[in-house]
This record gives sequence, C-alpha cells and structure tokens, in this order.
Amino acid sequence: MFNPSQADVRRFFCGAWAKSRSGQPMEAIETLASGWMAEHPEWHPDFADAEAAVARNYGDGAVGGNPFLHLSMHLAISEQCSIDQPRGIRQAVELLAAKRGSLHEAHHEVMECLGQMLADAQSRRQAPDGDAYVASVQRRATQSPK
Repeated sequence: MFNPSQADVRRFFCGAWAKSRSGQPMEAIETLASGWMAEHPEWHPDFADAEAAVARNYGDGAVGGNPFLHLSMHLAISEQCSIDQPRGIRQAVELLAAKRGSLHEAHHEVMECLGQMLADAQSRRQAPDGDAYVASVQRRATQSPK
C-alpha cells in the first residue's frame, strides 16, 4: 500500500510546483496538484522551498493552516469524484459547485464533511461511513452558503 511520509508529501507538492513554474513535463497527478496549488497564492512561498517546507511545523495540522494537508484533501476529493467513490460523491460535489458557483469553494466545504466523516470513524473505531459523507455534501448543496 502507498504510504508516503510527511516529507515525501511535501516534496511531491513542492516538486510539482517547481515543474509547473518552469514549464517542465509533469505527470497527471502533478498537473492536478499544481492546478489546486495555483488556487492558493497565499501558500506559494511555502511551495517554493521544499527543504523549508519539510522542516516547518504547521501546528496541529488543521486543514486551513497546513497547505500540504489542505492540498492532499483537494486531491483526495478530486480522486473520489473521478471514480465516484463513495457512490454519489461526484454528483453531490457537482451540485454543490453549481450552487456555490465555484468548484474550489465547493471543495472547501466538502473538506469539512470529509474531516467530520474521518473524525466520526476514528471516535467509533469503525470504517468511515461513505453514505453519511455523501449525504452531508448533498445537504450543503441544498442549503445557502455559510
């Protein structure tokens, strides 16, 4: 099973960013990652220095404060949508994006649902409940923005 270290993940994102800035050929996952990275100019300095990023302590790992966790969640949600797993997530995210007028903003809301699903699974010591996750995203798609 693929199990990269924290340093591996940070180097991956920084490498993808460097390739995108210099016009080097990229793997599909690097192209996807650099697209999400471009959406977050507040973190561009973090992406520019891989060794500093590896050495930095981003605190408690909150999604909004750790650019690499945040981007990893963008990639996870993108992958979930591409294979529609859990079933229904693609449509739920598409509906939320249409409602919000932005896939990026929809992803940020989906991150909250994803984080809650994982926290619930950990507290129950059970597998994540994909159906509850999809239902949570669907509910957001029918509500007004926060």
